[in-house]
Amino acid sequence: MRWLCFLLLANPYPLAAQASPKPLRFDLEGLTAKRDSFVFFLRGAERGYAVWQYEIRPLEMTQRILYTARSEFRPVEQESLRVVLNRLTGEPIATFHHIDLFSPTSDTIMVEHDLEVKRGEIGGRRRVGTRDGEVKIIPVGRPLPRGTVLSDYIFIAAAVANVAPGDSLATPAYSEFGDSIGVLSFVAEAPVTIQVPAGRFDVLPLVSGGFRVFTARTGPRRVVKGETLDGAFSFQLAGTGPVVPSPE
Repeated sequence: MRWLCFLLLANPYPLAAQASPKPLRFDLEGLTAKRDSFVFFLRGAERGYAVWQYEIRPLEMTQRILYTARSEFRPVEQESLRVVLNRLTGEPIATFHHIDLFSPTSDTIMVEHDLEVKRGEIGGRRRVGTRDGEVKIIPVGRPLPRGTVLSDYIFIAAAVANVAPGDSLATPAYSEFGDSIGVLSFVAEAPVTIQVPAGRFDVLPLVSGGFRVFTARTGPRRVVKGETLDGAFSFQLAGTGPVVPSPE
């Protein structure tokens, strides 16, 4: 869901130029190991799937969350994503994202980034493949201010810690595909009850950019549904299963 990075970055301008909402904080210790599956819908028709998995990895005096995802949005996109976060501080450690594209109107057939955060800098490379077989490699290296999150933090939206209905929250966010720092913001709407393939859930809707995500208010903290604001596209929780350990 590469396009979510663009939908979620509410504004490309620096955070200092914005109004002063509450600081956005994530409590990753509230996330548990789990494996959730989702169904994609476009204008009411099923168009693919996604599987999100969260693993907890103890490491000396700290812990990491390893998030992996695979998805297919027929007939235009397949992707895999792997993100490593410090579970105690929420700081990003590494992110790998590979997407195969199948649009006949685009010469780009593959995009990928492989990035790591070290000593206050995010670095690595991007790769872009085109229909003629060329693969362009783009080095990445820029300072990452303390407290900056990744733009695709939709996968930990359930861990937003300091939110109540009506709240507006924001934090600096790094665009993995755009190599720029903008603003990730959420506005909390009134709680509702929704029906998805996995059942009925009491949820808190959070609006970010052009997208709304619904997070469970009771039971395990998880994303239950996401949708574009016009309702044309959504992904909905279909089921939960045991974690399948990823390679170290």
